[in-house]
Amino acid sequence: IKRVIAYQLKAYLEEEGMTQTELASRMKTSKSAVNRLLNPNNSSITLQSLINAAQALGKTLSLSIK
Repeated sequence: IKRVIAYQLKAYLEEEGMTQTELASRMKTSKSAVNRLLNPNNSSITLQSLINAAQALGKTLSLSIK
């Protein structure tokens, strides 16, 4: 799931024309934290970080179990 979300966040970032530095600023975090967040192979990211990134991009994060 994290891999898919990382790809989606990266796509939204490019769609908005926003840099990783700008995203980090909006999230009030470091660029290295954003790099980890956008790395699909890094699974050590909190759900809150994913929510913060989505909100910084004007999106919402939605997960469901059916």
